[in-house]
Amino acid sequence: MKALYRITLMLAAVALLAISMPVHASKMDDRIESSARKSYVFKTHLKADDIKIQSVDGVVSLTGTVSEESHKTLARDTVASLPGVKTVDNRLEVKGERPAENSDTWLMMKVKTTLLFHRSVSGSKTEVNVKDGIVTLQGEATSQAQKDLTTEYAKDVDGVKDVKNEMTVAKTPKKTETAGEKIDDASITAQVKMTLLYHRSTSALNTSVTTKKGVVTLGGKAKNATEKDLATKLVNDVRGVKSVKNLMTIE
Repeated sequence: MKALYRITLMLAAVALLAISMPVHASKMDDRIESSARKSYVFKTHLKADDIKIQSVDGVVSLTGTVSEESHKTLARDTVASLPGVKTVDNRLEVKGERPAENSDTWLMMKVKTTLLFHRSVSGSKTEVNVKDGIVTLQGEATSQAQKDLTTEYAKDVDGVKDVKNEMTVAKTPKKTETAGEKIDDASITAQVKMTLLYHRSTSALNTSVTTKKGVVTLGGKAKNATEKDLATKLVNDVRGVKSVKNLMTIE
């Protein structure tokens, strides 16, 4: 009788576990989908794209269309950095004709994206034009220092031959964004990865990126101390980053 009672209890426990596991997984998947939609990257950089997010047991599928290739990468990297995500099946398609690699249109997109990620420059207010690999910048900078930094960042985008900065400088200095801007960790990680990829000085780095409460940790290898320091400098200026722990080793 006691043996039968134990067996009954075991079967009941197994049944209860079987019922609770899908519920737990469903809550986790709902949280992943919600976090992705509410992320800074999706609400800011990808707000005009048509992206559908579906998570099943932590395996996330991205379907729909985006306006450019960088958005496809941003969406993937943001979702992949969310807690509970195991893998990302990125089936997003780019609308329209893709610009040829190293073409003027391709470079213009890269420069615009790079400037948007850095808080010390005004990417949204900077007009970018490219002809034969030469970038022309127009708009208004808050200071001469910001204008010079915009030139520096644009010049360091892989593929850019030269930069003509025709931006004007505001007569009255304007307040720039501080390091304390609140952006979710997944969005910070995605922005940092793309920043390191697009900058000529760091595009070849084999760097791992993790973010916790705005603090970015870099791992991997750098060719020398200068390259390592440059990675720290660039990442420190990415929107939302509070500080950087650079654990990269030098080859």
